[in-house]
Formats: sequence, structure tokens, C-alpha cells
Amino acid sequence: MDPVIVVGAGPVGLTLALALARQEVPSVVLDETRGQDAPRAARSVVLREDTAALVERLAGVPLGRAGLRWSGWRSMRRKQVTGEAVFGEAETAGAAPLHIAQHVLTGALRAAVAREPLVELATDSRLDTTEQEATGVTAHTRGPNGTYWRGSYLVGCDGPRSTVRKLQDIRFPGRTAVERHAVAALRTELPRLGEAFLHRLPPWRTTGPSAGEVTARPLPGGVWRLDWLLPPGKDLVTPELLVARIRETLTGWTGEASPTYELLDTGVHTVHHRLARRWRAGRVFLAGDAAHLMGAFGTQGLDEGLRDVGNLAWKLALNWHHGPHEALLDSYQSERRAVVAARLRAADQVLPLLRGGGGLRSYVPGSSRGHDALLMDGHLGRGALGAPGAYADSPLAPPRFDTEVPVDTPAGAPVADVVVTAEDGSFVPLRDRLGRGALLVVLVAPGTGVWERRHWVSAGIMPRLAAAVTALPHPAELLVAESYPGAAPHTVLLVRPDGHLVTALGGVRPADLYAAAEAALGGPLPSGARAQAGAEAGAR
Repeated sequence: MDPVIVVGAGPVGLTLALALARQEVPSVVLDETRGQDAPRAARSVVLREDTAALVERLAGVPLGRAGLRWSGWRSMRRKQVTGEAVFGEAETAGAAPLHIAQHVLTGALRAAVAREPLVELATDSRLDTTEQEATGVTAHTRGPNGTYWRGSYLVGCDGPRSTVRKLQDIRFPGRTAVERHAVAALRTELPRLGEAFLHRLPPWRTTGPSAGEVTARPLPGGVWRLDWLLPPGKDLVTPELLVARIRETLTGWTGEASPTYELLDTGVHTVHHRLARRWRAGRVFLAGDAAHLMGAFGTQGLDEGLRDVGNLAWKLALNWHHGPHEALLDSYQSERRAVVAARLRAADQVLPLLRGGGGLRSYVPGSSRGHDALLMDGHLGRGALGAPGAYADSPLAPPRFDTEVPVDTPAGAPVADVVVTAEDGSFVPLRDRLGRGALLVVLVAPGTGVWERRHWVSAGIMPRLAAAVTALPHPAELLVAESYPGAAPHTVLLVRPDGHLVTALGGVRPADLYAAAEAALGGPLPSGARAQAGAEAGAR
């Protein structure tokens, strides 16, 4: 089989290449640059708990060394604190958003790609044509290394102006300049080191309505990124006006008449909301900013781009190894586009409330606090504006079983990251077993954590469950958890390779477990693929 062609060497494209390599699928990444990203302190990204874990797992490095996990979050209106979150405790430390400069993130991913023999990075390679037929895709690049590339599939991760999307004649409707922010990265000392905060209607504002909302996000080395919401329009942000905002804001926060700071970088960040009509055209797919643009209210488009990767990689890998399975490939668009569309609809509904002024809502008690809570959710990756999406109406959802039991995770939603016992007896986070191409079967068995695996692996329901897992239509890994939120003892969870729950069953139900696994794979695999999957399971 030919490798998968990934167009674009940004965080999404590089992460996809690494995710495919983890499942033994080769890829070639077409990079139109010379392989370097210009350092820009004012161009940074915030990764939520699930997306930061995905990148760390694939890059093989803890990103906390290169970025900064917030110690907390604070929302303020005038002089009042309207919301707080603390991430310092052990049980919440992992949930802290990670703030990192984008060139640092991309550099870590490039270093991981350089170590990966299954990934070829082709620099100075700008895509100009594609052609596909039943057996693969041909791409042509121009530049110093211009040539033809042959691939099994092609994924456009080439950003808002995606050449892949244009070559496939896919429309990209939406809204332009939903929000604009003046941005400054500076080194200074602010109260509450390591805590990000949003200040609405600060009492010292004197530079007009554009100073009505400012966000401060810390980076390593005493660096802060400050974003000021700009009013609608295309007014230029002059250096003089930006310096005035910096001095005014730092004076208000520190109380110093002449606060000291080192200005590192500036810019204007414009947020667009767009959604591609199609995310798949035969053997060609779109992911990341090529498929969607978002980012109002503190939400991060990169989060959704990385979730695209988690969803698409295992489906491409299964098709690459076992042959075409169209229903599974079609589900990528069905699942991911629905989630992103819901996120954009939620933002559009909230926009008039949070950005409009006056009217009846001004007289509704508590409305301002509710608006601040919505903004806080967006910045922290919670609620309708920021939480990871659930594939509740997925075409991969199995039928309802009489043996289903309730747990705190709805079917189709990401599973909780509990500690599990792996087949080698080690204790690992459940999230560490994701992205390997295998289904996960998790037995909730209180008390097993205090005994060595050899004492209980052949006792009780384990032998019957192990036999049922071996008989599944796709390789699966059997894991055991002491507990799972909302799950009774002997609950069996079936989890997709991307970490979304398929179903929860009460006890060992081989027929239902098999039916659920088959549905999660998009229906019965081709006969040859079933035989190969069975051989792999036997070898494992």
C-alpha cells in the first residue's frame, strides 16, 4: 500500500502523521516551507486536557516543559471576581489548560517526526494538483523539490486557504471577522503568577470601547499574552494606541504608575467562523483549519483540529491495513462535522448576548454573571462552547441492548481517564492505551488493584471475558479498572481507539459485545479483513 499523503506541516498535519505511524501506517508530509517556523511569542495556542494528552502521547515529550499549565483561572467584571477555577490540586492538575507558543509546539512535533521512520517530511513542496482513482491518489508539488507523489489517501491539513479544499471544489461558507483582538506578548510581573484571567469592563479603561475586555494568559519565563477585544470594523491598531493600552492595563492591574515591561511581539488576531460543506471527497479528506474555522469567546480551533486527527487516524489505519470500508470512512465527516457545526451554532447563539449592549437583558438580574460564566467555559474548554464533543448520533453507534447499564459517560462521549491494569500487569492511565488502532474493553472490578494480576486473571468472570475479547471482529485490548465514574462492579466498557465510549454492558455478554464492536467499525468488515483481524488477535 502507498503511504498516506498529508498536505500541511502545521500542528494538525504533523500530529496526524505521528498518529498514523503509531498504527504502523507510513505517510509523507508535504511542507511548503523550508521546515522552520518563525518564532512569534504573540502567536500561541491553548490546548485542553484531551488534546494536550494526545500531542504528548504522540510526540513523546511532556509539553509542560515547553509551555505552561495554568495554576488557575479568574473572571472579573469591573472590580468584582465573577468566577474562579483552581488547578493546583492533584485531582485537577491534569485538567489545567496548557498555553504554548505555536512555533514551540510545531518544533516539538517536527522533532518527533524526524525520529519516526514511517514519516517522510518533504519541505519546499507546495501542492498544485491532485488526481485520484479507485486505487489511490496522485499529488504534484512545485518548488525546488517539485515532483509527483503517490498515496493511498490524501488529507488536507493546509489551513484556512487550503489548496486541497479548492482543488476538490468544496465550498467554505461562514462569517468573516466575528471577533478581532489586538495582541501583545510581553515580559512583566503580574499578580497571581501562573494564573490566567479575563477582565471585562475594567474600571480604568480610557481608550474607548475596545478596552472593554482584556485577557491575560501566562507563558513560561514570565511572558504574558494579552488580548484586547476590538470593536466591530477595520480600524487600524497603531503602535501608539497599543502601547497606551499596555500601560493602562498594567497600571490598573499592578497599581504602579509606570509599570516595567519588555514588549516582545504584537499582532491583530481576527476570528472567522467557517465550515466546509464536505470533509471527504473520495480518497481526499479535510482536517483542521482546512475544514473549519472558529475561535470566538476563548475557544481554540486547534483543539478541534487535533480532535479531527484522533477521529480520522484510526479509521484511515484500519482501511489501510484491512482494505476499503466506506461506512467507516464516511463516519469521519458525519461525526466531526456535526460536532463542529454544533459548536459554531452555540457561538452564534451566544454572540448577541455577550457582545450586544443594552436592551431587555440589561435589566435581567444575574444576566452579566451568566455571560461571564459562558466566557469562562469557552476559555477553559467546558460546556457547549469548549467541551470535547460526543458522537451521540453517530452512524457507528450500536443498537440498544437490554444488557446496557448506565455510567457517567454517555455513549459516544470521551471516556474518563481512569487508572487501569494493562495486560502486562502495569498500572497506566486509560488514555495512554488510546490511538494504537485496537478497541479497548475495560472491566470494572473493585479490589483487583491490591492484588497482582496473576492472582485474578484466571478467576471469576475474567476467563469468559478474555475469550469474548479474543473473538471480537477486530483486535482489542482487555484492561481492568478498580472503578469508573457511575459504573457498578462487573460493568464492561467498550471503547473506540480514539477514546469515545461505544457502550457499557452489565457483565460479560459476548453476543452484545461482538455486535457493539462490529457497529463501531462501521458494520461487518470484508471477509478478508475479518480473517486478517482474527489472525492479528490470535498473534496478540
